[in-house]
Amino acid sequence: MAGQRPGGVTLVAVIAWISGAVQIIGAVISLLAGGGGNAWVALIVGILTIAVSLGLFRGNNVARILLAILFVLNLVVAVWALVIGVSVWSAIITGILAIIGLAILFSSRANAFFR
Repeated sequence: MAGQRPGGVTLVAVIAWISGAVQIIGAVISLLAGGGGNAWVALIVGILTIAVSLGLFRGNNVARILLAILFVLNLVVAVWALVIGVSVWSAIITGILAIIGLAILFSSRANAFFR
């Protein structure tokens, strides 16, 4: 980790935290409405996303890699939620935040920071 953390990395950590929170909220709503295993998967992915985002705030490259994997998982869960029609708005927001997060996480400034 070299130098001061770029604003983009901070932004991605915040986006990851928000994405995880939105996913948790959507999963809890789904569970309260009688959702099954899919809601539990969304809940677990949301919790993991928040946990890893905290490592990104500290500039941990392992957290960066794990967060990229979790963003991809967030996309998969979001698409699945759209397909089955559960928590549609939560899925849309989570999917958009994951795409933005991935784009910024691997920008040239972020790459230079994590080298």
